[in-house]
Amino acid sequence: MSEDFRKIRDNSPVAQLQCTLKSINYFLESMGKKIDKYDLPKLDHGRDNGNVSECREIIEERSINVSPEDFDAQSKLNPEQEQAFKTILERVDSGRAGLFFVDGPGGTGKTFLYRALLANLISRGMIALATATSGVAAAILPGGRTTHSRFDIPLQTTDTTITNMSKQSGGAKLIRKSKLIIWDEAPMANRQTIETVDRSFRDIMDINEPFGGKVMVFGGDFRQVLPVVPKSTRVETINASLVKSYLWNKMEKIQLIRNMRARADPTFSDFLLRIGNGEEPTIRYDMVLLLEKLIVKHDGDSIGEDNLIREIFPSLDEMSSCAKYMTERAILASRNEYVDQLNEMLIAKFPGESRTFLSFDSAEDDTNNYCQEEYLNNLTPSGLPPHRLVLKKNAPIMLLRNLDPANGLCNGTRMICRGFDNNVIHAEIMMGENASKHVFIPRIQLSPPENEGYPFKFIRKQFPVRLCFSMTINKAQGQTIPNVGLYLPQHVFSHGQLYVALSRGISMSTTKVLVLTEQPKRKKEHIPRTSSIKRY
Repeated sequence: MSEDFRKIRDNSPVAQLQCTLKSINYFLESMGKKIDKYDLPKLDHGRDNGNVSECREIIEERSINVSPEDFDAQSKLNPEQEQAFKTILERVDSGRAGLFFVDGPGGTGKTFLYRALLANLISRGMIALATATSGVAAAILPGGRTTHSRFDIPLQTTDTTITNMSKQSGGAKLIRKSKLIIWDEAPMANRQTIETVDRSFRDIMDINEPFGGKVMVFGGDFRQVLPVVPKSTRVETINASLVKSYLWNKMEKIQLIRNMRARADPTFSDFLLRIGNGEEPTIRYDMVLLLEKLIVKHDGDSIGEDNLIREIFPSLDEMSSCAKYMTERAILASRNEYVDQLNEMLIAKFPGESRTFLSFDSAEDDTNNYCQEEYLNNLTPSGLPPHRLVLKKNAPIMLLRNLDPANGLCNGTRMICRGFDNNVIHAEIMMGENASKHVFIPRIQLSPPENEGYPFKFIRKQFPVRLCFSMTINKAQGQTIPNVGLYLPQHVFSHGQLYVALSRGISMSTTKVLVLTEQPKRKKEHIPRTSSIKRY
C-alpha cells in the first residue's frame, strides 16, 4: 500500500507510511473502528492536511456530489410532490421541529422527492442525511447509508436502549449540524429501533422533543409490509410495528397516490393499486385472477421456466456483456430455493467459461468432529452464499454483506462480475450513486444469524455474493426493474407480497408472471398451469 503512495506523491518513506496509515484509518472509521485498536504504527494526526476543525463524518457529508438530474428534479415534481417539498422545506427554513411520514404506493415518486429535497439543501451548503432501513434503498440516495450504520443502532433493541453514539462522537456532531434527516423504508424497521434513535437524539441535542427537535422525514409503503390480515382489514390499520409507536400520532402524514413509475400505463397503475389495497376482485377460493397480458403463455410440450426466461432475458447470448441490459431485468420468486433453481438454469444458458468456487465450512469448538464437512457443505442458511458458487464473466451477482456502505458495497447491491481469481472477484456496481464503480470482493468468513437455530456456530469462508439473474421478492424492495418476471410455483401468502413483486415493473407489457399449480415432482413431469393466484 505504501508503494502506491510513493508512486503518486514521491515523498519520503515516513510520509509514505503516514499516508498509508491515514488511508487505513479512513476505512476503519467508516466501519466504526479506530486504527489505535490494532497493532499498527502510531498515526501522526498532526500531519493531516485536511480541515482538523471538523470531524470525518461532517467532511464526508460536505463532499457529496449531487447529480444535475437531482438539481433539475425540483422543477419536475408533480403537484402532490411539490406540496410535500414546500411543506418540508418551510419547516427546515423556519428552524422549527418537524416530523413527517411520506406514505405512497410503490412507484409514486417517494425517492424522487427525497432526492429533490437533498439536492436543494446540499446546494445551499446545508447538511441533509439520507438513510434507509435496507441497504438497497439507501444505495439509490445521494450519500445514503443504512440507519444502523449511520446512527450506530444496536442489533438488539428494547424499550430502553439508545444508540452507541456518544455525545462527543463524530456521528453526534453530524446530527447536531444536520438540517434534515430522511429515513426511507421506515415501516420495515422495528418500532423499538425507531424509538431507540428518538431517545438518543433527545440526549445528543439536549432537547426533550421528538428526535431532539430535528426535522425528520420518514417514508414507506404499508402495502409492502407483507402482512397476513383478514380481507376486510384496511391498509391504514395494518398491524405494522411503526403504527404501534408513540411517535406515530405525532407525525404529519403526506400522501402520494400518483404512480410515476408506471405513468405510461394507467391500466397497470390502477391494477397495482387495487392489488396493494386488497381491492382487486377475486374468484373461487379467494383467488386473484391475473390479467391476460401478464401471463406467460405455454403449451403442454413446453417448460414454463424456459418461456419465462425467454420473455425476461431475450437475446441473452448477444447482450450478455451489456451492463444496462442486465440491470434492467430480473426474475423474482418468493423463496430462496426457487431463486437458486432459476439462477442455475440461467448461468448454464449464459455464454462464457464457468468457474466454480467451493466454500470452506467448519463448526466452531467442534472438538469431537461431530459435524462432518460434507454435512456442513449441504447447509444453506439464510443470508449466506452457497457452498458451490458458479460464476461466469459478465454474470450479474448480488452482495450479501455490508462491506463498505459509504462506497456502495452494502447488503443487496447488484453488480456485474467482470473477472475473478482464486481469492478475489472483480465486479462493477450496477445501481445507485456508485453505479459503474469497479470494486474487488474478497473471500470472508460468514456465519448465519443466531436465530437460525443451529446447535453450533457455523462458519463459511466464501465470497459474500450470489447470482442475481433471479432474486427474492424481499430483496427487490425499493428497486425499479423495467423488465421483471414473477415465478410462482406456489401461491404467495398475501396480497402484500404479490404487490411488492408486481410494483417493481413499469408497464403491463414488460411485466410477466408464471404461475404453477404445484411444484413438479420430476424434471420431465409437466403440471397443468393456471393463471390465478391466492391472495391470502
